[in-house]
Amino acid sequence: MNINIRKFSTEQNDFSNALDHLLAWESVSDTQVQSTVLDILHHVKKRGDEAVVEYSNKFDRLNVDSMADLEISQAQLRDALDNLPAAEREALLTAAERIRAYHEHQRAESWEYKEADGTLLGQQVTPMDRVGIYVPGGKASYPSSVLMNAIPAHVAGVKEIIMVVPTPDGEMNQLVLAAAAAAGVNRVFTIGGAQAIAALAYGTASVPKVDKIVGPGNIYVATAKRFVFGEVGIDMIAGPSEILVVCDGKTDPDWIAMDLFSQAEHDEDAQSILISWDQNYLDQVEASINKLLPTMERQDIIRASLNGRGALIKVKDQSEAIAITNRIAPEHLELSIENPEAVAKEIRHAGAIFMGRYTAEALGDYCAGPNHVLPTSGTSRFSSPLGVYDFQKRTSLIMFSADGASELGKVASVLARGEALTAHARSAEYRIKEQ
Repeated sequence: MNINIRKFSTEQNDFSNALDHLLAWESVSDTQVQSTVLDILHHVKKRGDEAVVEYSNKFDRLNVDSMADLEISQAQLRDALDNLPAAEREALLTAAERIRAYHEHQRAESWEYKEADGTLLGQQVTPMDRVGIYVPGGKASYPSSVLMNAIPAHVAGVKEIIMVVPTPDGEMNQLVLAAAAAAGVNRVFTIGGAQAIAALAYGTASVPKVDKIVGPGNIYVATAKRFVFGEVGIDMIAGPSEILVVCDGKTDPDWIAMDLFSQAEHDEDAQSILISWDQNYLDQVEASINKLLPTMERQDIIRASLNGRGALIKVKDQSEAIAITNRIAPEHLELSIENPEAVAKEIRHAGAIFMGRYTAEALGDYCAGPNHVLPTSGTSRFSSPLGVYDFQKRTSLIMFSADGASELGKVASVLARGEALTAHARSAEYRIKEQ
């Protein structure tokens, strides 16, 4: 049975509305999910470890008595790394090294300058003290997520990195634990869901309260992150994975079909879109999709994704392709075209740009170096990939000399009195030198 993927052309009268409908995604949870999450947050905040253990036994089908049964030791993490098959261990360490090297370039430094009268102004950059990393567990195990979330925090200088990962039915992924060792995670708790977010946000007797929570999760995790924002920082509320491929018709259609599959296999709500100005090529890729789909282990998920949210879009030319790309603001963008570096400069909105025919998005998921935690659902219009800067804080530095305080005190006095804030004005006026 062939895939019934949508086909659009910018020449059709309703293209704009059709594109809006295709891109529409509602990430807000329903009232039942919100009610459940609020109840969990309340109980963990009030009852701490006891509630976390109860919820872990209930939702992850465990049978543990205390939080001591839900923490993984550093020795266990190191054993997981040491006992990996050689090929997996080498791949994991290579990816970790590349991710670390890339993020070293992102580290911001403090700066300051002095004005002529001796006044000092500047910015002091410091790392957060403690961050929490949520990692999906069970059947959906992502060691790459551990590396991408923990290594930037480590590079930023965060003193303590706390990882939570659910283990449904006690199923523990050794590659995830090995990744925690490779990434420098300090403590690991085998808890998940809203209860893990609550433990990180509020702290319990066993789980330290963190300053920020990062990492992907299901709708309960995402909803919990929304509710605890303000108590702690969060990275983002991520929607389904997305890929947009712009191709000039000169890349092997099997390659592009598989690139579309690479995101579609995540889940049924993932979105894969191909844009080209070559109708014959769009037809070739569609044929490749139908030819290759039966060879895929996750073909049912891919089929549902492509049928539900996938699309092949015919445009007039490359210029129109760029305009639509900026409108979509994709999470992952592949520019499978000639001279992609020049075209990339015209892209204003994208989480990550993969340039050239040989740059599969999958390389970015694992080992290219840049972070794979990216803005989804069009949010690359105003947000950026996760990075070292997400784990650093900036504090303003201000030190006036006597002369500087005197001169700017006059300015502050006028503005403060204009706002009817007399104490502000007089505080500044005390430092004004007598003429």
